[in-house]
Amino acid sequence: MPSLFDPIQLGDIPAANRILMAPLTRGRATDDHVPTDLMIDYYRQRAGAGLIISEGTGVSRQGLGWPNAPGLWTEPQVEAWKPVTDAVHAAGGRIVAQIWHMGRLSRPEVIGMTPLSSSATRAPYHKEDNPYVEAQAATLDDIARAQDDYATAARNAIRAGFDGVQIHGANGYLIDQFLRDNTNLRDDDYGGSPENRIRFMRETVARVADAIGAGRTAIRLSPNGETQGADDSDPASVFVPAAAALDALGIAFLELREQAPDGTFGRTDVPKLSPQIREVFKRPLILNQDYSAEAAAADVESGRADGIAFGRKFIANPDLVERLRRGAPLAEDNPATWYTKGPEGYTDYPALEAEAA
Repeated sequence: MPSLFDPIQLGDIPAANRILMAPLTRGRATDDHVPTDLMIDYYRQRAGAGLIISEGTGVSRQGLGWPNAPGLWTEPQVEAWKPVTDAVHAAGGRIVAQIWHMGRLSRPEVIGMTPLSSSATRAPYHKEDNPYVEAQAATLDDIARAQDDYATAARNAIRAGFDGVQIHGANGYLIDQFLRDNTNLRDDDYGGSPENRIRFMRETVARVADAIGAGRTAIRLSPNGETQGADDSDPASVFVPAAAALDALGIAFLELREQAPDGTFGRTDVPKLSPQIREVFKRPLILNQDYSAEAAAADVESGRADGIAFGRKFIANPDLVERLRRGAPLAEDNPATWYTKGPEGYTDYPALEAEAA
């Protein structure tokens, strides 16, 4: 069986190893969601990953309710991404854009309008003094418009030099809000049965695949346990057939963010679904969530996964792949600088050679 350090073909994208950089929101774009020069260095430093999955990148103004996160719906955003992707490629890396619609988790004070969701629901309070608002239920026209936005963002990503896209279908955001039965209360063709709740995801992925090719299209799902208020009473009944539908579409890879009882961000006793999903999704399967080097190696070598996506470990270890290869110590990240705007805690973590100097 392959090791973490063996190459893999992810659809049309060749990856030099099976260690992926998971999407990490860092808040270093402008107020207009335009990438900044600081992001060039950040991504270049991490080009040793087999594949970088970019931070969540908005498909539209309505869909991006996170301050200073980047977008891919305006020409200045597209142009500002080009030196980032050029830098990654010049360093020998590969990078896909994670395209993101936050749905009911978008803040009106950021987007300037009411957020959109599968149904008129409100996410649980994040802070008592700044609650989420009730979203408006998507009409059929809203659904078509959102799918247009995903397809346009995917085409823009390719124009910006990305090797492909990963659709954000996890963590309680818009696609997840359609998939789960406690957020999708619809009684039309997009709600009710698992087949209907899968429809928005399936159609959206198909639209993106038509726009840029299935071999450059991927998706992230979080199938087990509650996340940001989104939950399902029988997750296997929806996520296993969803994975089968994705396999039929011929996408590049599927990434699963799986929660565990002792998880760092999100904990659940709901069993992981990756073994059942592995049976119906025959293309590359990437797993994510609190992996140690040893557990990652074991899951790839056993065939449980084709690759592992590391998130937080890439924040403080820009050369994470080399550290794992050598068995070198890992640096600790500073949560206080996750979302600040400057280089501190962003581009100033040293590589191994700099530490030894």
